[in-house]
Amino acid sequence: MTDNASMRRPDLAGVQEAAAKMAQILPPTPLLPVEHEGRKFWIKAECLQPVGAFKIRGAWHRLSALSQAERQRGVVAVSSGNHAQGVAWAARRLGMAATIVMPSDAPAIKVARTRELGAQVIFYDRMNEDREAIATALAAERGAAYVHAFADPWVIEGQGSAGIEIAAQLGRQPARILVCCGGGGLTAGLALACPDSEVVPVEPEGWDDVCRSIESGRIERVSDSPPPTACDALQTFATGAINFEVISRRCAFGLRVSEAEVAHAQRFAFSRLRLVLEPGGAVALAAALAGKAQLDDATVVIATGGNVDPQSFARIVAGH
Repeated sequence: MTDNASMRRPDLAGVQEAAAKMAQILPPTPLLPVEHEGRKFWIKAECLQPVGAFKIRGAWHRLSALSQAERQRGVVAVSSGNHAQGVAWAARRLGMAATIVMPSDAPAIKVARTRELGAQVIFYDRMNEDREAIATALAAERGAAYVHAFADPWVIEGQGSAGIEIAAQLGRQPARILVCCGGGGLTAGLALACPDSEVVPVEPEGWDDVCRSIESGRIERVSDSPPPTACDALQTFATGAINFEVISRRCAFGLRVSEAEVAHAQRFAFSRLRLVLEPGGAVALAAALAGKAQLDDATVVIATGGNVDPQSFARIVAGH
């Protein structure tokens, strides 16, 4: 299974299979109506998943596809926290050992919850160490499956299961979907799930490798000195080839948002919808509220995660 990952390509049938598997274990997340400045749109509240983020989808589809022999050897993953929790949750449910390589500056709440789910955490320096090299070496040493956070066909299909739910909840495919984008796993998955929808990835300013890749027609990396951002979940240096293969076909453009726009979106979600969103989970909403995308009752905004340290969130809500 692990060896076949490099040859397999995600497709709509795989997304539909992932959606069916998710429906067997978890209820759909809510699709909430929102009105802003006289316009109605919808928010898909993935922040209400058991691990607080959409990442549970890809993790479950990937790990549940492993053979019994592969499950016995365990799993290794890299994540700042949301994929970590998704993999740890799925591994515990399947009786697997999980090791997560996490940046040393990951939010404390994400580290704590990953450990609570039974995973071993190994830290690395985000700016100076190669996380993929660390994780693949660990996987090879232990004979474990390596589950990439976004550049994996099963993970992409699993994330796309959110699009199947959206279409069922709306009774049709939405005209457009605004999606928080890091590595592009969810963006690619939604593009496969909803072929009639305009899928728009949204990234923090300076961490806009997917936007720039769409614009140039080839995979671009973030700059050598990217700016600081509160959006830890979206600090991906470059999308994967398997993701860009889908994104380049289906996404005409991407959007960028500022740190101030992200904080405003977090406050809006909390005050209007009683939703707690982490910064990276609020960037799609930030683009919507800032008037950067068309909004109507055929528009869906994905609120991807809510794993934020309480102290940080309190400062945001207070406007500090």
